[in-house]
Amino acid sequence: MIENVHARQVPDAPTLLDRMMELWPADHWPPLRLDRPLGVGADGGHGFVRYTCTAYEPGARVEFTFAPGLGLVGTHTLYVVPGGLRHVLRGKATGSMRLWWPLAIRWLHDALMEDLFDNAEKAAGRTPARPVRWSWWVRKLRKFPLRPRG
Repeated sequence: MIENVHARQVPDAPTLLDRMMELWPADHWPPLRLDRPLGVGADGGHGFVRYTCTAYEPGARVEFTFAPGLGLVGTHTLYVVPGGLRHVLRGKATGSMRLWWPLAIRWLHDALMEDLFDNAEKAAGRTPARPVRWSWWVRKLRKFPLRPRG
């Protein structure tokens, strides 16, 4: 079972949650694209990661459920918590993702989430106290196109 958690103290978190599409770090990562505005039923993803928005409470939480065939069965949710934002990915890796998650995807996901939180802090008018610095492993992984199959 996977439980991957990221949190950051960020002022004005409810407004920032609703600006997730705008704050997405598309300058470094595959762009987040949805087939309609953020809301329940919106389908999309980034890169090979596909999902559907299964819950959306403006200013409070947005939840995405991974698409079948990805090799991850579960959800990732971005919440507003007192004083900031929290992202939780919960699920089970299946098929080849049982290998891909611990070797590559987890590390890339962690870096992407920290980049997103850095962007949220900047949008709130703050300089991140410790801006994300990608590990040597993330820098190496980004040189190879990953297309795991579930």
